[in-house]
Amino acid sequence: MTITATNNALRFDPEYLAVVSARDAGGEGPAPFKDVHELRAWSEPTMRSVLKAQPWPENVLETRIPFKSHDGQNIDMVRFATQEMADAPEPQGAVVYVHGGGFVTCDVEIFAPQIKRFVEMIGLPLFAVDYRLAPEFPDGLGAEDVYFGLRHLSDHAGEWNVDPANIVIMGDSAGAGIAAGVSLIARDRGLSPGLRKQILVYPMLDDRTKVPETAGHYKFLAWNMNDNRLAWGAVLGAKAGDPAAKVSLHAAPGRARVENLRGLPPTYIDVGGLDLFRDECIEYAAKLSKADVEVEFHMWPGLPHGFESAPGIRWVERAWKARNEAIKRL
Repeated sequence: MTITATNNALRFDPEYLAVVSARDAGGEGPAPFKDVHELRAWSEPTMRSVLKAQPWPENVLETRIPFKSHDGQNIDMVRFATQEMADAPEPQGAVVYVHGGGFVTCDVEIFAPQIKRFVEMIGLPLFAVDYRLAPEFPDGLGAEDVYFGLRHLSDHAGEWNVDPANIVIMGDSAGAGIAAGVSLIARDRGLSPGLRKQILVYPMLDDRTKVPETAGHYKFLAWNMNDNRLAWGAVLGAKAGDPAAKVSLHAAPGRARVENLRGLPPTYIDVGGLDLFRDECIEYAAKLSKADVEVEFHMWPGLPHGFESAPGIRWVERAWKARNEAIKRL
């Protein structure tokens, strides 16, 4: 796929453009997907390749933790931690991580190299829930799976050397949308201790998002309107995109009003300036602020969705630093 800068007021960051142009030289992106099964078939091997392209620490160990979700189904949560973290003399904070994939693709195994890099950068153990995907499991079931994993970790924190009062939830893309839904569930159901913070990396929050082809950033979209329509349709069916439909805020937190967001934990949100989710992230951060929730918000200029695929560039390094510092300020 050939990517070029434009004379538009919006443009790719030059460093990002140089990295992805060299990497993708001569290649063409996929044709528009007809359904989520085509999207899944293309995305999973692509993400596996991208996430394995960077080195990851070999001293981060994986431990599978089975638990039962709300419907009695056995689900796995995977702890990623060094032996030193496991043997720490005092209980430590932890991060419940929710992988991306548009609600319809990928799993913890595909994201494992990235999660191990997170552990090394953050210095805390990560617990990743292998939540079930739409369309096989629609209507926000993924958020229920993750909430039950969070609750299991909180209830059994002593077994994993975790301080239950210092648990952060973190996700990227659709995983961040699920994390936002889990924060609402945890508040609504009185999880105690409550979540310490939510870290939402370019979250996929609102099924009603529409970006016209005339929009300045339309041509830069990495996750585009067709992908978004297919993914939300898999989650919500005919209700997707209908402003009048009754949709659970646990499935689509971006539909929340200010009064629905009071009492949530401190929140970090970041998004690229060329991301389809840019405006819904801005709006969600604003609503959280109006609900008197502590918010840290960053919009990284010249970057599309999934911009970490260009590691080492200035804005990516700044984004990683901001996220890590937000977590470390526990």
